[in-house]
Amino acid sequence: MNKYVPISHSLPFMLTNKNWCSNALLPIHSGPRLLSRTGHLTDNDLQWQTVKTFLALSRRFRLPLFLADTAVLGLLSQDAKQQGERSAPEERCSFLCAGRPITSFAVLASSWKYDAALLLAAEQKGFELLELRGEDPRLASLDIQSGQDIPLHLLLRLHGYIIQVVFLYERSGNYLWHGSVRLKANAQRSFAPFTRLDFGRYAGAYNRPRLVLTVLDGLDVRIPHNISSFLSEQQQARFLECRHNDARRFLQIYPDDTSPEALDFRSKAKSLLLLAAQTLTNLHVPFWISSGTCLGWFRQCSIISYSRDVDIGIFISDFRSDIITAFRTAGLSLKHKFGKVEDSLELSFVRDDVKLDVFFFYRDQDVTWNGGTQAKSGRKFKYIFPPFSLCWAELVEVKVHVPCETLDYVTANYGPAWSVPLRKWDWKSSPSNVQENGVWPLSQWEELIQVY
Repeated sequence: MNKYVPISHSLPFMLTNKNWCSNALLPIHSGPRLLSRTGHLTDNDLQWQTVKTFLALSRRFRLPLFLADTAVLGLLSQDAKQQGERSAPEERCSFLCAGRPITSFAVLASSWKYDAALLLAAEQKGFELLELRGEDPRLASLDIQSGQDIPLHLLLRLHGYIIQVVFLYERSGNYLWHGSVRLKANAQRSFAPFTRLDFGRYAGAYNRPRLVLTVLDGLDVRIPHNISSFLSEQQQARFLECRHNDARRFLQIYPDDTSPEALDFRSKAKSLLLLAAQTLTNLHVPFWISSGTCLGWFRQCSIISYSRDVDIGIFISDFRSDIITAFRTAGLSLKHKFGKVEDSLELSFVRDDVKLDVFFFYRDQDVTWNGGTQAKSGRKFKYIFPPFSLCWAELVEVKVHVPCETLDYVTANYGPAWSVPLRKWDWKSSPSNVQENGVWPLSQWEELIQVY
């Protein structure tokens, strides 16, 4: 629901600090003077005053906000590199007046609660409010038909400038999530320049940032401790929700296997996926769920019980020579290693009788492909995919990447009938995108076809 009303009649703000940042607040400094040399308010003066008024309200009501604005944080990051080259800011509003009519903040949603006094105080300061709400995806499981509305974004307007507050929700995969901005038909679209918002074009997923308190342009502000890491996350934060409604319809036609064997496999597969994610994250190697594991997420929001393995993909450009060692250290046994870094590399590990297949993907002009090798014959195969980018998603409470263009990816691999389960599957001939790719020379088998 989108609401554009005087703030005293809007849905209430939220309150209460739950140790989002344990640092004590520093004293507020006087900051820049409001009047310019000509005695008139400048645009920078008005924007600085808007931010100052908002931060004063948040401090008064102990709202644990932090600065998430990419333009301001970008200036801070640049300034940190150049601080040895200058002794004082060039302008009195050097950071918070970043040349945009919007300043973005974020807050852990669980740290807020409704407070009428805050509404009245904000109204007295002249703020107008637009609240954007949406369904709570944490409740949109296969057993719940509709989720509960929750606040996703809050926009406050004063002096023609916008304060954006992004609500961050804790998800079961141990990450923070924010929703997208979706305006209703009757929304006041002139309230803000929505195309210029830092957050909301897509839903996003983030690691919990460590925060520090600093002084910007005379105002006390919490910021991410590692600014460059936060900015990098923001650029790659797009999140895709599982298609719960389609999954329900699928499971009505093809009921889930609830046998002890199936439940045991899913439990082991979840543990294996989590272990793989932790291992590769520690190595700073991005990966995504691929093949049958990706199909299970896209089609039924779960792991396919008869797949008997977990499949992930890694771009060959992200290959590290210590990947095998890292997996072995994590308790996995190497089952086979096929190919080489330059061509058709494939690794397979096993843990608790469940296999983890690691496929390395290569980019050639307008296609992306991974290879396959038949151990007994040395035959090579190639699986062709259209180019794709990576989005965050959640599978069995594990934060993972998936191809953003998931339908194209799944259709390439499984054909237009991907929604129909197939228990018989030959990896050499069943995939729609498989091609013969020659044979490994017999003299190289010992190096390129290793089975353990």
